[in-house]
Amino acid sequence: MLHELLLALLGFTGDLIVDEREQLKTLGLDSPLSDESTFKLAPDISFIQPSERDLIERLIKLGFYYRELDRFANKSRNLSWIRSVTTSVHPLERADELSKQSRSEKKPSVYRRAIANGIVEILSVYRSAVLHIEQKLLAETTPILATVTQGLNKFFVLFPPLYEVVLEIERDDIRGGQLLNVLNKRCHCGVPELRACLQRLLWHGHQVMYNQLAAWMVYGILQDPHEEFFIKRQEDGDLDHRSSQEEISEKLARTSIHEASLTDWHSGFHISLDMLPDHIPMRLGESVLFAGKAIRVLRNPSPAFQFQKDKSFQQTMRGSQRIRGFMHSDFSEKETELDADVTGEELLPQSEADKIEAMLKDLKESSEFHKRSFECTVDSVRAIAASHLWQLVVVRADLNGHLKALKDYFLLEKGDFFQCFLEESRQLMRFPPRQSTGEADLMVPFQLAATKTIGEEDKYFSRVSLRLPSFGVTVRSSQADLARSKVSLTGKANLTSDTSVDGWDAIALEYSVDWPMQLFFTQEVLSKYLKVFQYLIRLKRTQMELEKSWASVMHQDHMDFAQHRKDGTKESISQQRRQGIRPMWRVREHMAFLIRNLQFYIQVDVIESQWKVLQTHIQDSQDFTELVGFHQEYLSALISQSFLDIGAVSRILDSIMKLCLQFCWNIENHESNPNTSELENISEEFNQKSNSLYTILRSSKLAGSQRAPFLRRFLLRLNFNSFYEATTRGLLNVVRQRPALPL
Repeated sequence: MLHELLLALLGFTGDLIVDEREQLKTLGLDSPLSDESTFKLAPDISFIQPSERDLIERLIKLGFYYRELDRFANKSRNLSWIRSVTTSVHPLERADELSKQSRSEKKPSVYRRAIANGIVEILSVYRSAVLHIEQKLLAETTPILATVTQGLNKFFVLFPPLYEVVLEIERDDIRGGQLLNVLNKRCHCGVPELRACLQRLLWHGHQVMYNQLAAWMVYGILQDPHEEFFIKRQEDGDLDHRSSQEEISEKLARTSIHEASLTDWHSGFHISLDMLPDHIPMRLGESVLFAGKAIRVLRNPSPAFQFQKDKSFQQTMRGSQRIRGFMHSDFSEKETELDADVTGEELLPQSEADKIEAMLKDLKESSEFHKRSFECTVDSVRAIAASHLWQLVVVRADLNGHLKALKDYFLLEKGDFFQCFLEESRQLMRFPPRQSTGEADLMVPFQLAATKTIGEEDKYFSRVSLRLPSFGVTVRSSQADLARSKVSLTGKANLTSDTSVDGWDAIALEYSVDWPMQLFFTQEVLSKYLKVFQYLIRLKRTQMELEKSWASVMHQDHMDFAQHRKDGTKESISQQRRQGIRPMWRVREHMAFLIRNLQFYIQVDVIESQWKVLQTHIQDSQDFTELVGFHQEYLSALISQSFLDIGAVSRILDSIMKLCLQFCWNIENHESNPNTSELENISEEFNQKSNSLYTILRSSKLAGSQRAPFLRRFLLRLNFNSFYEATTRGLLNVVRQRPALPL
């Protein structure tokens, strides 16, 4: 009887103590996992008193719980799936084997295995207690049931809750971070022994998480074979396990190492909310995600990223490369070879990696999970990664130089270059771009302007290329740049008559970005720069046409006057016609006044002021993510303060620029095709549009908000003599021709 009871306490039934579930299996009936113990005393035993029977049945429940916990531990610790997979040599065959197993049965779980190890520790203590009871009963004459009950009393508190945890895990197929959530919630109980036991299981689960954190935050490796970590690859959710090996091989072959690195940074990894433990806030999860991605970048620099020690030599060679690119000559690769390669060890010193590993090791050795300590460690690791990434992007890759280049060319800081370009292409832009050679035609004045205004010391101009998106492929400013990795930008222009003058409004710039600047200048960022550029280039073109039309007509007047003096005639017909349209010159001045003030507002009040703010942030910051945020604020301020995100204002501005160009072309063609009524219609529509613009901008919703802090200055310049305020009230009418005053 004694040994039957002791064996039953270790999960082995017999004739005296039977397992009802085993009896059902022998009859061919399938019995699911039971919430209650299935160990019972044999019903045909009559020599046991009812009180003893109740006590024995209470004791043998521990045997049932022990057997079920031991079964779960053995099942979770079974490593046969590793042996079956390692027989396949090729990685794709190994992945196929794993996918087949995942369809046939539940996936293995590293977290379950860790919890199983903790359960094995508890069961070993239980077995030792049973052994001690057996030795005591054999050595001394003591009451059997009382001794067994007294020796195993604490396990009545531990085993039922542990069995409930196991049932929940198996029935709901709980894995990864969800498993940590279950244990963390159950740790909040009032029984010290049970809380200590559950905290030990949670400690085992956290060991796996810390190992994954160490691989991710020290080496940039995602060690998650069973998709249980809260950091996941983006494509994992989209991967069809039924894809053939040939399809996977073809996909891997198409993806280069360089492209994969950029994809990893921008969209390669994400946070799985299902696997993020509840006791780890989303903010910390994002910090872990960023730190791991930054470590991947620092440990795996692009092979093309090299650094030269002699800065002056680098600038000279790149300047020569730009000039030779204009002549379509090949530039020797040996001449552009740089001196020193930047390795991953230089970007992330081993001492820093050891420091990160030591901090995570301290967390791992702690007996309990302390949220504050975990938060401080993650923030420290993130700060280290962000600092070294800042060093890479700002110092080594010269972030400020690239920002200045984008300001020079996309924000028209190099006004002399664009003035020259627009003057050289003015006659070309009088006609619609040709479908086949539009970009090539435009490239001629572009290169002429570069030759006249861009010096050899400008090493960033070779990264700029001209683009006419609706008409073919890119024509680069330097042939030597064709081999460079490029973040291209092809803004799609709407060429409808409502918003566009002609096909030349689609003129765009592209900026070639090397690693690691592609981490900072994403396609979204460059698209914002392009949006501002296309707006500014149209504005400058409009301003130039207004000036050129005046100069052209004045030049013709001087020629006519000289001819009139030479011929001795009293008054020419052309002078009589110009006398009739002289009031239109007041309209031209109103147009030029508005365009000039708008240009000054955007270039000085908006771009320059925001540039100074950005430069201050760059000097004060040592964190890469902060820089990204400051740069996004800079671009958002440029767009919002230039009114590009307000549909009503941007449409009015487009219409005003369109009217100005039409007015200029009609004025210059007036001698050959006099049409005063069309000029008057343009003037009237311009007056309406400009008044509408002023009315919208002076509204309290815009002028009274912090959205555009310098808008009041712009309105003051426009309305310095109350002209716009008067015309909006209808006190003046500059559309109709006013009678000439007698002289």
